[in-house]
Amino acid sequence: MKSTFSGWHYLWKSEDIRRKLVITFVILAIYRLAANVPVPGVDFAVLAQFRNSASGGGNFLDFLDLLSGGTVSNFSLLSMGVYPYITAQIILQLLIPIIPALQRRMEEDPREARRWQEKWTYYLAVPMAALSAIGQINIFNSLSSQAVGSFILPFGFSADLALKSTTVLLAMTAGTMFAIWLGELISEYGIRGQGLSLIIFAGIVSRMPANLARLLADKETAVFMFIFTIIIIVLTVFAIVYVQQGRRNVPVMYPGRRMGNRMSMPVKGTLPLMVNLSGMIPLIFASAILQFPAILASYFTRSANAGVANFFTGVQNFFGATGTSNWGYWLIYFFMVVVFTFFYTSVLFDQQNYGENLKKVGATVPGVHTGAPTQKYLSTVQRRITFVGAVFLGIVAIMPFLLGLLLKAFSLSTASGQTGLFLVSSSGLLIVVGVVRDTFQNIDAELKLHGYKDSLLVR
Repeated sequence: MKSTFSGWHYLWKSEDIRRKLVITFVILAIYRLAANVPVPGVDFAVLAQFRNSASGGGNFLDFLDLLSGGTVSNFSLLSMGVYPYITAQIILQLLIPIIPALQRRMEEDPREARRWQEKWTYYLAVPMAALSAIGQINIFNSLSSQAVGSFILPFGFSADLALKSTTVLLAMTAGTMFAIWLGELISEYGIRGQGLSLIIFAGIVSRMPANLARLLADKETAVFMFIFTIIIIVLTVFAIVYVQQGRRNVPVMYPGRRMGNRMSMPVKGTLPLMVNLSGMIPLIFASAILQFPAILASYFTRSANAGVANFFTGVQNFFGATGTSNWGYWLIYFFMVVVFTFFYTSVLFDQQNYGENLKKVGATVPGVHTGAPTQKYLSTVQRRITFVGAVFLGIVAIMPFLLGLLLKAFSLSTASGQTGLFLVSSSGLLIVVGVVRDTFQNIDAELKLHGYKDSLLVR
């Protein structure tokens, strides 16, 4: 305990680090304040009636609401958060190996290519935010019309609604870009490189008190649900940290150095390959893809043709209702996370080009030829260990479904247990643990740069 408090004492003692922490907290406070600003034109009476209805938007909106920090249910300007930017970033990363010109640009000048990628990520985030805003409004209106018979926000591009709808669309897109800008300010002036992650983190954590109150609302099962939730969270955090920290150390021999007329002996080293190289990206991207069918279906649920309307209403209900009875949705979600983990890891690993980089410095993997054979060998090893990480991410993704089945089996499917969200969803918990770990490592590096001893740092 003494070393822990000493570490935080030195952490706050450093003027530079203290300033960065203060700036980070202030910007996060501004973000949470802006998250309460509603979209212009929302009918709050209909919104309150819809949220208190039997459906209440379903578990689909509960999931989005948890990841956005309650901004979705409040129909806030920041209800889309920074996810359009993340989606745009993923799309560009996936296009690099597909388009040869982009691949050559990355290989010839990686630094300039990253600047180009960042610039076009901002450009692509704008239309992605606009499309997400249209889809979110349509889903809300479709669900509210089914539940209470009224629209939360009249939206369309007819003559009488065009100006109002354009204003709403611009406001929601601007809200997303404002959130991205706040994240960039944190990365530049606060905790370095953690801006967008901390924005997402703040949204998830801000919902925990409300979820705790909902968890304890049912007095008959409150104690059991609270203990059960704490146990699940502890076990899940342990599993997340264990897998996220998992490495496969591939032995590497580095050439010796010339010292006058002598050559030193080759140096033994290791190349650590991560079990989960893709992090939380597959979860975000898979959930974003699964939102598109519901978004597209929302355009046709009010079709004049009864058959078309019924078909797309069924599609929206299938991809929108994420309860324990909709096992097909969770099965699709699981396989999408697993497949995308393999695909995204392959893209990231190939961009590292370890085979050529090791060849340039004269390093070799024992028993493997340099260059392309080394890259092929390392890719094989990476795919094998990725299988464990992919299955783990898939289980994390469907954890609400599995816990819902468990509670249902014990006849404890309460209002809080039925959603499977508890204090925080398993996906949200993965994000929270990852952000906390990365932020701590960032602060740890800052303290070392300021000359503090490792023994004084929090471990």
